[in-house]
Amino acid sequence: MKIVRAVAVLALAFLAASAIMGAVMLLRDPSGHPMDIQQTVLQYTPFHSFFIPGIILLVSQGLLSIAVLAISVFCKHGYGWWIGFQGCMLFGWITIEVILLREVVWLHFLYWGLGLLLIACGWALHRSDRMVKAPGLHAVLHH
Repeated sequence: MKIVRAVAVLALAFLAASAIMGAVMLLRDPSGHPMDIQQTVLQYTPFHSFFIPGIILLVSQGLLSIAVLAISVFCKHGYGWWIGFQGCMLFGWITIEVILLREVVWLHFLYWGLGLLLIACGWALHRSDRMVKAPGLHAVLHH
């Protein structure tokens, strides 16, 4: 499970860094110009600029990922559940973004994949943690 935890930690670090960098660029210039995003992509959304999406990105994918990363690094109780939760948050974010923008680009597939990876790692770590806490059941199941 050390490898699964390491993969989850690296995925969380990547997500946190990329989300924070993207959010900062959107907040500094909500026109989308620094990221070469045309404001016309917002035409089907309730947003007139990238400012509110930047705040949501910063909180839901950047800051939350840092918190889950810290929980995971220090193996706090339930860290597998938190990793899976962050994966669900990411998968949901990308899905809602695609629905609102009515467009899919290659980065959506990358982050959908990252979300699924986090969900899988979280599930595996949560199951492993449950098995450790119930060694009698673990012994019965594997003999």
